Amino acid sequence: MNRRSLLTSALLGLLAERVGPPILSAAAAAPEQPAGGAWRHGVSLFGDLKYAEGFKQFDYVNAAAPKGGAVRQVAIGTFDSFNIVVAGVKGNLEGGIALIYDTLLAPAFDEVASEYGLIAEAARYPDDHSWATYRLRADAKWHDGKPITPDDVIFSFNAFKQYNPQRAAYYRHVTKVEQTGEREITFRFDAPGNRELPQIVGELYVLPKHWWEGTDASGKKRDIGATTLEPPLGSGPYRIKSFSAGRDITYERVPDYWARALNVSVGRNNFDALRFIYFRDMTVALEAFKGDTVDWRDEGSAKDWATAYDFPAVKEKRVVLEQFPITNVGIMQAFAFNIRRDKFKDPRVRLAFNYAFDFEEMNRQIFYGQYKRISSYFEGTELAATGLPTGRELEILQSLRDKVPPEVFTKPYTNPVGGTPEAERNNLRQAVLLLRDAGYEIRDGKLTDAKTGEPYAVEFLLNDPSYERIPLFYKPSLDRLGFTTTVRTIYDAQYQNRLRAFDFDIIIYNWAESLSPGNEQRDNWGSQAADLPGSSNVIGIKNPAIDALIDQVIFAKSRGDLVAATRALDRVLLWNHYVVPHWNYPYERSARWDRFGRPGLMPKYGMSAFPDVWWWDAAKAAKAGSKS
Repeated sequence: MNRRSLLTSALLGLLAERVGPPILSAAAAAPEQPAGGAWRHGVSLFGDLKYAEGFKQFDYVNAAAPKGGAVRQVAIGTFDSFNIVVAGVKGNLEGGIALIYDTLLAPAFDEVASEYGLIAEAARYPDDHSWATYRLRADAKWHDGKPITPDDVIFSFNAFKQYNPQRAAYYRHVTKVEQTGEREITFRFDAPGNRELPQIVGELYVLPKHWWEGTDASGKKRDIGATTLEPPLGSGPYRIKSFSAGRDITYERVPDYWARALNVSVGRNNFDALRFIYFRDMTVALEAFKGDTVDWRDEGSAKDWATAYDFPAVKEKRVVLEQFPITNVGIMQAFAFNIRRDKFKDPRVRLAFNYAFDFEEMNRQIFYGQYKRISSYFEGTELAATGLPTGRELEILQSLRDKVPPEVFTKPYTNPVGGTPEAERNNLRQAVLLLRDAGYEIRDGKLTDAKTGEPYAVEFLLNDPSYERIPLFYKPSLDRLGFTTTVRTIYDAQYQNRLRAFDFDIIIYNWAESLSPGNEQRDNWGSQAADLPGSSNVIGIKNPAIDALIDQVIFAKSRGDLVAATRALDRVLLWNHYVVPHWNYPYERSARWDRFGRPGLMPKYGMSAFPDVWWWDAAKAAKAGSKS
């Protein structure tokens, strides 16, 4: 299941063609009120909700948190659009734009797969999950004071479905959306049993139809299918105050925000201003933090975490270094092959690449021994496959025995282990045998296709110079096997265009998985997504067994079935050798100028939850010193 993040959720790309049957508008004649299903104040994928109807606030917030102050944060890259609908399809979206919008439901960050009413005061659906109805709050309104209506919800859904390829695929099981009451909208689904669909549609960003169908200051009609730098109208806790295109943007808190007193909003959105400053280089961003140009920085580099924070403000305790456990996501980061290209179609070739990758030596030399090798697509969660399959997981896999690699049943998945000269030699010998079996031989020192005589050339495509050291460390081992290896770094806009067109050999990619995987798995690994521009199936997987396992995940009837099906999916993905797994660090590394307060109880699944539940602390700020 996709999750709206605490601040700048990664909006997975979106599509240009409508998928599925046509959607009815709010004006459809005489919609039929669905029968059955009790009204609920929240929805949960499995089990009971933690918070009872009428709860006052989430446990992890400080209801008395003061309002005020400002936060300056790092953003990487650039932006040329505020249109959340065409994100991932056209232009570079400003990452914080979701701050201006509300959704039908709001997630709780101390529960797995639970959401509570925001724009919608209540939801209902039958036991078979074949439809879901949302009842809007009468006082929900846009920043211009106009009410949020069922027509806005339907307009928003249609816009995402028409112009956002990835969202269209994500919503493809919704066959109809229509107004079924004065403040009610009903989503009808193509089949019963998909338990996640009520929550999927509850995550919809609701957009103002009247604004998008109006004209701008120059009299030009707005286009929901095009990029724009006109600040959009929203309904959320923040609105755009000012920006410099591609460089920075400041959001201001809306003092009369309609939902400020709701239980899902209490203790949150405490800063008067949130400013995002864009950097194209991580090293420059780090220096900006050290120079007090930004207040908070998440550190993704083991080298920098170990060596770059030895400066006076840290020693004086004006800058705080802190790690927060990551418990809300599983992660697969890897060298991802584009198996649409013939040279990567053979799994023996892909496995040979893994044998050539000496993670242990890389970890020692450039990562200061901080990392652990990833061995699961759901690394760090109970969803990760371990040992040999048993019980329900084995039962699921047995039904696909002739369609999955035989090792699934006989060997626990492990990565090759290096770290010593002897281990490296043995691994390279194994790689040579795999490449030979796959039809490659050495000619004039070059790995060559024995049938075509074509040398094996491979390019690692990057969009950040700071990543170059990773494939460059890898390159000598590949060169020893006879590969002609190049590493190419291009501008982010070029990179995104090539990624959408699947125009690459190998990239560094990561898939973040929630604790309740579901329909998004089709976008990650499903056959239909393999040819969908902008999808997360960057590998190009078209595997009937994986499609069947994804269905097992989506239509799981209990948490136990979901875990078993996800482990089976994980195991089959691993044994197909679609990637060379990287490494994982189970903490969010953060550095901050000590100007902020936070609740004593942090959300279990929210990591730092910054700045969502934090606040400006004037006394700390005075000690930390004035901003530059």
